[in-house]
Amino acid sequence: MIEYRSKLFGRERRRRNQSWRALLASVVAILVAGLPAAGVSQVDGSQVRQIERLSPAEFSALIRDISEEGGYFFSDNLISNETPYLTVVDKLRQLGEPGGAYIGVGPEQNFTYIARLRPRIAFILDIRRQAIIQHLMYKALFYLSPSPAEFLSRWLSRPLTKQPEANASINELLAYFGKTAADARLYEQTLAGIKKTIQEEFQFPLSSRDQSSLEYVYKSFHDEGLDTAFRLNGWTDGEFPTLREVILQPDQHGKLGNFLASRDDYDFVRGLHSKNLIIPVVGDFGGKKALSAIGEYLRKSGLTVTAFYTSNVEQYLFEDGSFPAFVGNVKKLPRTDKTLFIRWVYQRYYHPARLAGQRSTSLLQKMNVFVTDFEGGRYASYEDLITTNYIAP
Repeated sequence: MIEYRSKLFGRERRRRNQSWRALLASVVAILVAGLPAAGVSQVDGSQVRQIERLSPAEFSALIRDISEEGGYFFSDNLISNETPYLTVVDKLRQLGEPGGAYIGVGPEQNFTYIARLRPRIAFILDIRRQAIIQHLMYKALFYLSPSPAEFLSRWLSRPLTKQPEANASINELLAYFGKTAADARLYEQTLAGIKKTIQEEFQFPLSSRDQSSLEYVYKSFHDEGLDTAFRLNGWTDGEFPTLREVILQPDQHGKLGNFLASRDDYDFVRGLHSKNLIIPVVGDFGGKKALSAIGEYLRKSGLTVTAFYTSNVEQYLFEDGSFPAFVGNVKKLPRTDKTLFIRWVYQRYYHPARLAGQRSTSLLQKMNVFVTDFEGGRYASYEDLITTNYIAP
């Protein structure tokens, strides 16, 4: 019995030593590679990083490393102006696959798509530097706000004089904030907190120009609250929906689905932000660096793109002749047969898939189909793009 136990314990010690050596080797490999809190695995014979979170320093460095120089666009995309944005969500979930990476453009509409798709990482790519400053503002608001009610309060500079009921609906919250006046003290305190959070917690330095952009964006919500709307060169009119209307926009079945309408959706987006895995990037879709760098980063991370929300940016890529360069960047993105584009078609282009009661149209398309169609010469114009092999809501 003693001899049997001795052999047994010897084998157990050898097994434990082997396990410790394997664990130590993995830790050393991670440290040498400079990886964040992540695992390491093999894909197609090459080592990839499995990202679970980024440190603040890694997050800040990634933005700077991937971003291009800021460019010009003629509108202040303070909020989305796409009323049918929820109509494609059911098809997104049916045809796509969970996890992976999300890429998007523009303001807060991305949070709804992120909440519904549940990606592991997200990149928000926009040609305007002001857009990434706005997303850093949102990141700080999520950081400071454990609940949708607190998020709305800080976002709009409208104080919460009493805590809402735990099960208060988004309609009730908007009714409350719609009749609550902006508070100058809350505005100043929150603005200071946002700046401090971005620079200290997220380790992202703000230049004087960045701070001016942040103040402009944040003050717009202070001044206009739930009546904030999309702007063209600082001008807006009744053509564009207000923030209230965007948040309360239903899908084609009459159901609300904005990220603020569901506590689970809000918590998911906030959680992904807390891991520093929603990364705003300055870049041109047809540029030489940002989008291709995102593709390379995802490939090294062993991730494929789940969905790419382009809004109607491709319309402008056709106009300035950079659409082929965009396609070249898309080809560099790791994708599967289930990878989808999410597009929005402005009302000036009447689309056969436009739903009753809508002035514009949201569509899907498989990315592999897009690449094949381009190579087959099927996209001579933007109209060709939006009417060829699209997936209707």
